[in-house]
Amino acid sequence: MADPQNETPNKPATITPKVMGIGGIFFFSDNPQETREWYAHNLGLEVNDWGSTFESRSVNKPEEVNSLQWSPFQTGSDYFAPSSKGFMINYRVQNIEGLVTQLKANGVTVLDDIASHDYGKFVHILDADGNKVELWEPAR
Repeated sequence: MADPQNETPNKPATITPKVMGIGGIFFFSDNPQETREWYAHNLGLEVNDWGSTFESRSVNKPEEVNSLQWSPFQTGSDYFAPSSKGFMINYRVQNIEGLVTQLKANGVTVLDDIASHDYGKFVHILDADGNKVELWEPAR
């Protein structure tokens, strides 16, 4: 049985660093506003300036609400750089610090330092195909 003292937010190293799900799907659009409006009108998405947020509950932890952000970005935006692809996936992770340590040890390109915001921590990496990937640990 796990030691409850090792599962506190003050000791993130005791939580296995890994991806827990998809946190967002981002893609280029020649006209992001028009694209958001099209999806709202035709597919019923509730949209705002950042796209649309989908919420779900974890099967194993039904009290936990997860979100996935869908968002079109202006074609040519440098937010996906250095990748030249027209999309970027955001993965929801636990123990982002431990995961970044593992990734660096594995020789993965980590593009920036972990950034903290009110809604969580973020870092960007490159996958084996040179796609920029965003890792996000939601604030709890």
